Amino acid sequence: MPYNLDDQLYPVRREPKSFWEKTGLTGTQRRVLDVFLAVLLFLLTIGWGYAAADAIYRGDSPTVGQQIAGGGSPFSAAAPAEATFAMDALLQQLIDWEEVRGESGEVQVLFQEPGDTVTLPADAPDDLAVEFGAPGDTASDPESVGGRLPDRAGVWNMLLRMGSVVRQVPQLNVVTLTSATEITSGRIGRYEIGNWPAGEGAYAPPTGFVEVTPENMETYVSTHFQLKDFLTKGQEGVWPKYAALSPRLLDKLELTLQELERRGHPVENVFVVSGFRTPVYNEGGGNPQGRGALSRHMYGDAADIAIDNDGDGCMDDLTGDGRADRDDVEVVAQAAEQVEKDYPHLIGGIGRYRPVPGSHCGMVHIDARGNRARW
Repeated sequence: MPYNLDDQLYPVRREPKSFWEKTGLTGTQRRVLDVFLAVLLFLLTIGWGYAAADAIYRGDSPTVGQQIAGGGSPFSAAAPAEATFAMDALLQQLIDWEEVRGESGEVQVLFQEPGDTVTLPADAPDDLAVEFGAPGDTASDPESVGGRLPDRAGVWNMLLRMGSVVRQVPQLNVVTLTSATEITSGRIGRYEIGNWPAGEGAYAPPTGFVEVTPENMETYVSTHFQLKDFLTKGQEGVWPKYAALSPRLLDKLELTLQELERRGHPVENVFVVSGFRTPVYNEGGGNPQGRGALSRHMYGDAADIAIDNDGDGCMDDLTGDGRADRDDVEVVAQAAEQVEKDYPHLIGGIGRYRPVPGSHCGMVHIDARGNRARW
């Protein structure tokens, strides 16, 4: 059958007359182009990700990265300000502030003198303002501005301001101390303290005390410990109370708990049998038998603790043998021993106390005196 020679139905195929009439890439050329474009896209993605991460780490704020992180259009009126990203980066830096957080990363308190100025990390933005407010104060009504702490003792939140952006530094309480010069006739106000023996170095009397009130006594000074845990026993109706407290002790305690957990002993609650002791209590309060005249408890860097997850005020059965005894005390002591091996600058005393009926249920003394002591 002869073909219909209608050109609309059967157009004649012919070679293109010029370069512009070519029909496209060959199969090989297309594959080469696909690989090239894939590599280019990969490199662009890696470069963008690195630039955005580096900017956030340094507190910078690339406009594109800012809008993507904020989830809005870069042209909208609600687009987040650069300060938001610089602020978030700085907050993360302060959460990891080793000078304050310690080796454990779990210290949550910074002790300062009234009127001191808190120095932030050197790479903090120049236009950052530091303010302080009492817990519960609003960002619009700070107690103190310009980075300078209030001129009186207290517990303060640290607020950071950059433009209209204000953030509270999380898990950080700045405590301004009451000077030891306030002690008159062995008391600060109505609270009886006593007097320290003359000494120097590690045995120099404390120069400042935390003022503890019913309102601030539950303030966390580290992940597992509150101000109330370190108060001297007695004088229940007298407020405010005063206590010396060392961040080195808090760091060593938290490291000991971390070591316990690494060894398979979860820690949910710690019972502080004895924290700070005033000299007058150390001499004659409670049962003074066995107390040293220069007990580290008087200097704020010692605590007797028991792991007490069930909240009964006694050392838990950590060995799993069905009873709480000296073996359980040894479990905690060995964790503290490991901490001193790992962090020699936190060396100090470790004392084992087996349970004594009618007195206590077993405890471990831990201090950060600066030299090794064992009993």
